[in-house]
Amino acid sequence: MILDRYLAKQFIPFFIIALSMFILLILMIDIFMNLWRYLNYEVPVLEILRVSFYYLPKSFSYALPVSLLFASAYTLGDLYSKNELISIFTSGISFIRFSFSLIIIGIIASIFSFFFEDRVVIHTFKMKNELSRILLHQQRTVNNSDIVIRAGGGSIIYSVDFYDTNSEILNGIIIIEKEDDNRLKSVIRATRAVWDESGEFWDLINPVIYEWHDGFFRIRNMGRTEIFREPPDTFRRNMVNAEDLNLSDIQGLVLDLEEAGLPTTAAMAEYYRRFSFPGTCLIVLILSIAMGGRFRKNILLMSLLASLSAAVVYFVIEMISMMVARQGLMPPLLGAWLPVFVFIFLGILLMRTAKT
Repeated sequence: MILDRYLAKQFIPFFIIALSMFILLILMIDIFMNLWRYLNYEVPVLEILRVSFYYLPKSFSYALPVSLLFASAYTLGDLYSKNELISIFTSGISFIRFSFSLIIIGIIASIFSFFFEDRVVIHTFKMKNELSRILLHQQRTVNNSDIVIRAGGGSIIYSVDFYDTNSEILNGIIIIEKEDDNRLKSVIRATRAVWDESGEFWDLINPVIYEWHDGFFRIRNMGRTEIFREPPDTFRRNMVNAEDLNLSDIQGLVLDLEEAGLPTTAAMAEYYRRFSFPGTCLIVLILSIAMGGRFRKNILLMSLLASLSAAVVYFVIEMISMMVARQGLMPPLLGAWLPVFVFIFLGILLMRTAKT
């Protein structure tokens, strides 16, 4: 439809300008927050630019919803101030129908945001954090000691003193095997366990086994065995935050935590957030349509203030709801989707009073 193409043509330039502006703002905030540290450690300018380059996809992810809201609110407000919408209303076309092309843009942006976050943002943001940690001489806080994993449906329990992620070596390992009726079958101790070159099993170093024999729990040396095949990723996933993993790895983390009998609320909350956050692009466009035409003076300033205010409110609600969900005080699904529900409700209220 001609009107759909016309609205999209008016919207896209403002969106590109807004996106560039907000990305630059986010990058500058990150640089100035760490500027004194960069100066203190005499970090070269090129390395600072590398950090900003890796942070660019994350900045894009943050800026996308705000830019969509600003561009759509400004576009509709500009058309309203020029009385161009009067001809639309007098022709019998509703304001919602006229704004349909913005809804399509919001759907496309949400789908793009979902895959972009999972395939690009997670990886580059992790690289940015690693590079920043190296340049600023910060210690890496990874909990790779005192690991407990339950596998085989609970029949096997691994207890590891320390896991060397680089060489894939389990140090100070104890393996507890249980019968089907949950009775203790055996306990295996080894100084180390090395992931075999074949990539199929753990090779135990100097293992001994305690097992029942003639009514007594006896110890004996244990030869080479290939029966323990828990993948190294199982131990590695328990040492990272769910925020640093892509969607498939979060699913694996949840399964690992469930098998180990550990809490899964934080991982589940982050899992559901990966689906709710991309929906923000569509929600903010619906919100902007509901606000359309309310700013007929100082459109640029009012659109900018409305966009920043909505972004702040959204991220504050999301931060609080996710924090509560991770603590188990709210169901993970509700914690991830609560900001979306709040903005949908706000959009419905504004739409009821919108000039359509």
